[in-house]
Amino acid sequence: MKFSDYFSRLKGDRTLWMVVIVLSLFSILIVYSSTGALAFRKLHGNTSYYILRQIAVQAFGFLIIMMMVKFQSVKFYNKIANPVFIVALFLVVLGILFGRADGGSGRTIHIGFISFQPAEFAKIAIVLWVARVLSVSKDDPDNQKITFLTVLAGVGALGLLLVMVNFSSAFLVVSTAFIMMFVGRVKITYMVIVIAVVLGLLVVQYSLKDKLPDVMYRVSRLDTVNHRIDAFLGKAEKVEEEGVTQAEFAKIAIYRGGFFGVGAGKSDISNRMSAAYNDFVYSIIVEEYGLAGGAAVMLLYLILLTRGLVIIRGCKRTFPLFLATGVVTLIMLQAMINMGVSSGLIPVTGQPLPWVSWGGTSQLFTAIAFGFLFKVSAENKAESLSEIAADHEPEDEMDDEYSREDLLASLNKKLSI
Repeated sequence: MKFSDYFSRLKGDRTLWMVVIVLSLFSILIVYSSTGALAFRKLHGNTSYYILRQIAVQAFGFLIIMMMVKFQSVKFYNKIANPVFIVALFLVVLGILFGRADGGSGRTIHIGFISFQPAEFAKIAIVLWVARVLSVSKDDPDNQKITFLTVLAGVGALGLLLVMVNFSSAFLVVSTAFIMMFVGRVKITYMVIVIAVVLGLLVVQYSLKDKLPDVMYRVSRLDTVNHRIDAFLGKAEKVEEEGVTQAEFAKIAIYRGGFFGVGAGKSDISNRMSAAYNDFVYSIIVEEYGLAGGAAVMLLYLILLTRGLVIIRGCKRTFPLFLATGVVTLIMLQAMINMGVSSGLIPVTGQPLPWVSWGGTSQLFTAIAFGFLFKVSAENKAESLSEIAADHEPEDEMDDEYSREDLLASLNKKLSI
């Protein structure tokens, strides 16, 4: 059987499938070249370990996507939204309580030989939960205020917990929820007031950072956030090797890349950075493949965005619409943050490039996010096929069964959503 035959069997948006496959190829290439120094530091030069692990994780991610599309309906994800959100809150609290042992940041929970990042689970949970709240309230427009307050309470609680361990994840969670509410036609006035208050408090905190009680910084990541803003503005002391920060190394990598890059596997800067394979992976892509390669990766995410919008427009029910909106928003915001950090456009913060950066938890939960999107796409297509087939029912009852099956088969080959 040809590859095209296997590819045609994939359910969901086929253009989106191609984007995910090409991103996987970029991931495998760049992880192999950017983990060389890490392999020599931790595994005595065993450079094959990380690439094999990345391939295994991504293969498992593809399996997750295909199983989600094949065996569960979108209605199932609607039903489990509330308990998933509660579990997310519980896991983040566990991370705060036990993840800080031995000087840890609280981002990771270590379970034997497995490490788990609750923030990655929380991103998925908030998309599910907000989609459910908005879809339930959509039937009663008069309850917009109650809907907004409900979402604000849940997102606020999760956001405040995440601020204690990972400010950028808290920003992603809150931003995604607010964009979903905007799509859900929650009154903009409500959201503008909250955003203005939060931004005001952050500005005041940064302006008075030397006068505020130390306890604020012991229980949160605000001190780290302030330091990174200072570094971005050129006010912080350089603490990296030879006085060069990772952000500056990233700029050097982009400069070295030029238009066509230095070549696959020939990155020099990745050997000098501790997060070249994760938070700054986009800069290494540009170094090796040039601005052309960086633009190609950016184009892949733009295609993902456009196909996501097509899927959203094809939704005939509210929960799938909000679910797809949340997934597309989350992935695009995270990609923009990683690219912005790598290119020096925004202060340094720790967010992987979705489906490209090396990782375990982030890869698997990105796969789940893609699973939601592909499932919504597949159900949109199935609903469209059924509607078209219903509009073209044969008049001759004797040929009814044959004609309907023949029509569905023909449409299934031609229709793409």
